[in-house]
Amino acid sequence: MTADLSQLVKAYDVRGVVPDQWDESMAELFGAAFVQVTGADAIVIGHDMRPSSPGLSRAFARGAAARGVDVTEIGLCSTDQLYYASGAFNLPGAMFTASHNPAQYNGIKMCRAGAAPVGQDTGLAEIRELVESWLDSGLPASDATPGTITQRDTLEDYSAYLRSLVDLTDIRPLKVVVDAGNGMGGHTVPTVFAGLPLDLVPMYFELDGTFPNHEANPLDPANIVDLQQRVREESADIGIAFDGDADRCFVVDENGDPVSPSAITALVAARELGKHGGGTVIHNLITSWSVPEVVREHGGTPVRTRVGHSFIKAEMARSGAIFGGEHSAHYYFRDFWNADTGMLAALHVLAALGGQDGPLSQLVAEYDRYVGSGEINSTVDDQAARLATIKAAYEGCEGVTIDELDGLTVTLDDSWFNVRPSNTEPLLRLNAEAKDEPTMAKLRDEILHIIRG
Repeated sequence: MTADLSQLVKAYDVRGVVPDQWDESMAELFGAAFVQVTGADAIVIGHDMRPSSPGLSRAFARGAAARGVDVTEIGLCSTDQLYYASGAFNLPGAMFTASHNPAQYNGIKMCRAGAAPVGQDTGLAEIRELVESWLDSGLPASDATPGTITQRDTLEDYSAYLRSLVDLTDIRPLKVVVDAGNGMGGHTVPTVFAGLPLDLVPMYFELDGTFPNHEANPLDPANIVDLQQRVREESADIGIAFDGDADRCFVVDENGDPVSPSAITALVAARELGKHGGGTVIHNLITSWSVPEVVREHGGTPVRTRVGHSFIKAEMARSGAIFGGEHSAHYYFRDFWNADTGMLAALHVLAALGGQDGPLSQLVAEYDRYVGSGEINSTVDDQAARLATIKAAYEGCEGVTIDELDGLTVTLDDSWFNVRPSNTEPLLRLNAEAKDEPTMAKLRDEILHIIRG
């Protein structure tokens, strides 16, 4: 087959349409390239519920084993369950999933031993180059003795480890609606929640990679409508939605209203700071002002980073941070090998809610202090030119600060905004925040006028 690897291999993982852009023969090449770049003599592999995942996963295992590497297959799992296995076994890992993308997509999320990230500058570019060369010339012969391929179930161990990190034994009974979106949350939630004082109301727990009910992308408000309605119908205390590979969690309160991922970041940060007696907390540059404020109030040190899991993980490792959060509902824990786990974040929220008598809306109010626009995408013909126009409009203005850590961030007295170019599409992404709704709306509309002008 022919393939454009520049479209298939993104900044942080491999993702494309199966079999139009890639197939099992290419997965085998990726397996061989992965072990060559990591230098591993053993790896661990897992996969989600997409129809193409088992075949792609097994092909990757064949490619790795043929180069002399022993492979442990953990089978159906969430992405954070794969990270658990990588950390607990101290092995490089590969997870076959396209996360929240439509059913025809699949991909590979790869990590080094201890769940350390594999990004564009930490191995992914080398893997891509090897696969490209082998597509042209064929996979070189290997004189290595083929490795073994064995199976191991890690769900119970993963669940027990998460439960060891958050004490929920004394929480009050809670009614919890969980929308798994036919994704891997339907596999992990029953085991993780087993025995807790939770009245679990499951939604779409049947594993189905065709996503018959809605896309497994809770970041899109259209995909949490069912959850919001069910929370109200059940008079539940909380609603939780997971994305397709269950590494992100989204929360709605007892009224069915969405809780900002920034508020969840601040809440969990406060709990982790209390647990560890202070420390560094990472947040990307488009989380709310609330996050660094709460971190400082609880004796911590906030550190601001670019958007993206490889940047967050690298900064957590460099700084020894205890926790990190992103606007996209990725939550990272030092106690989880600096990897992201939506399930652990969900347990923290349940512990916080069950440890006091008030409703969730009241609990999160202290962590949700500003009004945000959410991320707004605009198609543009020239990203750099539009960013330059925005910068020129604010440069030199009194009381305004500008930085270009990731795109363009402009900070005013009562508000801020960030505009970032997409790495894969002709888009600019706007996030704005202010102290009140009118100020935010005015700023948002002004920037959109420049972007779309």
